[in-house]
Amino acid sequence: MSCPPPAAEPTPVDLEHLRRATFGDADLEREVLGMFLTQATRLVGALAEGPPNAAALAHSLKGSARAIGAWRVAERASALEAAIRDGGDPAQALAELDAAVAQACTAVAALLDRLAVRCIPSAARIDPL
Repeated sequence: MSCPPPAAEPTPVDLEHLRRATFGDADLEREVLGMFLTQATRLVGALAEGPPNAAALAHSLKGSARAIGAWRVAERASALEAAIRDGGDPAQALAELDAAVAQACTAVAALLDRLAVRCIPSAARIDPL
């Protein structure tokens, strides 16, 4: 009896979701991804300081992540939000969120690089000898 193959690890950003959300508009994809990078970096930095509005910041990050299809970030932000709301120790949830955001931001930066290359006219991409 053979075992089914293991489920593939989800990618940091669901590209199909992103394309649906941006109607396949590459300019809009770039804009939304850039906004996510800026906001995610800012919010994770703020969350590390343990502010009184940490649950609201986690909630905002969850929404931003869902907008681009960064499901793991959304799940981890939701877990942090719940830990704060329920009076638990948010340290583990924050560490997991931080790791998920780092992974998503790396993927988003790579996507932005690919989208930028797609916008350069092909003649400009030719490397002169």
